[in-house]
Amino acid sequence: MSALYVLILVSLFVALAFLSTFIWSVRKGHFDDDCTPAMRILLDDGITNQNQSKTT
Repeated sequence: MSALYVLILVSLFVALAFLSTFIWSVRKGHFDDDCTPAMRILLDDGITNQNQSKTT
């Protein structure tokens, strides 16, 4: 029975660690802009096309 208490305490500690890490990352702004990185590949910036034409 004492092993069950240890497992419950360890699981609560791990859950609190994950929760605190999540709250820390939200406050630091890691989830502010989640649309731009996914759409960056769809946008043509033109810089790479100009560099490629100069080298040819």
